[in-house]
Amino acid sequence: MGRLGALIPLILALVIAVVASVFLYNWVQKKGTGGTESRVVQAETVNVAVAVVDLSWGTKLKPEMIKMVPYLKDSIPPGAFTDPGKLAGRVLIDPTKKGEPMLESRLAPESVEHGGVAAIVGPGKRALAVKGDRVLGMAGLIRPGSHVDVLATISNPGAENDAQKDITKTVLENIRVLATGTELEQDSKGTTTQIDVYTLEVSPEEAEKLALASTKGRLHFALRNATDVNYVTTQGTTIPTMLALENWESYEEPAPKPDAKETIVVATPPPPRPKSRTVTVEVLKGTDLSKVNFSKED
Repeated sequence: MGRLGALIPLILALVIAVVASVFLYNWVQKKGTGGTESRVVQAETVNVAVAVVDLSWGTKLKPEMIKMVPYLKDSIPPGAFTDPGKLAGRVLIDPTKKGEPMLESRLAPESVEHGGVAAIVGPGKRALAVKGDRVLGMAGLIRPGSHVDVLATISNPGAENDAQKDITKTVLENIRVLATGTELEQDSKGTTTQIDVYTLEVSPEEAEKLALASTKGRLHFALRNATDVNYVTTQGTTIPTMLALENWESYEEPAPKPDAKETIVVATPPPPRPKSRTVTVEVLKGTDLSKVNFSKED
């Protein structure tokens, strides 16, 4: 009886622990699931048209370029398409990456039926192509969508001397590059070379400047930051201003040296030698008499 009396408290403690554990487990389950009336809430989704592959601007959309992907109804971007049929034949004016939704803001108006550069030229703008090379294109850093300043090195009509005959001037600023490419060209000897071509978006007035600069001079592109829209007025640079010579205006070209055949050398006779004369002096030493001759120049 003594042993049974000692085990009774242990048995009661074990029963109480089991009951408490079961009660706590049931309470946690009800708390986590919202009680006996718990239910699973499923978020509402809507299918949205996205790009299957990377698409460049000027692309005319086809059904195989688009697929439908579920989006949460509250996270659908403005201008997205839920009906892929409305995208057939539309033209992109902005590049779209794989998986990005097709947006109305990235498409040309429905009246535009043809793709290419013509579809992405802004209202009132023109597309003008100029020839260049790898240096002009900064070894591939200038791509469609880049913004550049156009510099031209041309002959200075107001030059006062040979040092000022050439001038480099920024003629256009913040010009958008529409397209880049290459073409083959043959020179007068029949040699085929590869020429880089850059198509820029310009206004009619800018197109005139660009055409003149590319015809009469050499072009250079300066790549701009995409967020930099400031315009800077420059005076242009000549050799004197580049070297910052303050007294360049007083500089005069040295006179040309005469030809050796026309050089006349006049010989100058040496000055006449001075005349000399001899003077004789008699010297008496005791009883001896001697004579000493001295020369004297006039």
